[in-house]
Amino acid sequence: MKTIKEDKSGNIIAEYIKQKRKAAGLTQEEFAIRAGLGLRFVRELEEGKKTVRLDKVNQALAMFGMEVGVKEIKSDE
Repeated sequence: MKTIKEDKSGNIIAEYIKQKRKAAGLTQEEFAIRAGLGLRFVRELEEGKKTVRLDKVNQALAMFGMEVGVKEIKSDE
């Protein structure tokens, strides 16, 4: 599997969703419909918008069997 790297905005979730959506052969509109999300939200999410609703991010990630999680920040990071 291809390694997912941060996009130009530094948003790894945006890049992950974009790559997985394209790999599934879905347009943004098709993905939005299947995920039960608005097209505008999907576009903004993939563009790396800084302020998005976490529940909707999880709704998008659920299409690929994923969800946002909590990770401890170590002092050296």
